[in-house]
Amino acid sequence: MTEQLILEQTPLNAVDRCDRCGAQAYVRATLLNGGELLFCGHHAKEYAEKLKPVVKAIQDETSKLTAVSTVTESE
Repeated sequence: MTEQLILEQTPLNAVDRCDRCGAQAYVRATLLNGGELLFCGHHAKEYAEKLKPVVKAIQDETSKLTAVSTVTESE
């Protein structure tokens, strides 16, 4: 019987920064060798094709960039 290790992905937050430019990271690329890279939305798109051969998993939270929050004014 084999055991499968399931790692929960920790949500990215304001402390996580793009490895390319230092902006807030919205994408985590887990590499086949066990390392990881963090990217802003812009650089994630720029490097997407080049990452495919060396990536094990992608955690994409770029939907947070377009999420709409509702704020109501108090009278």
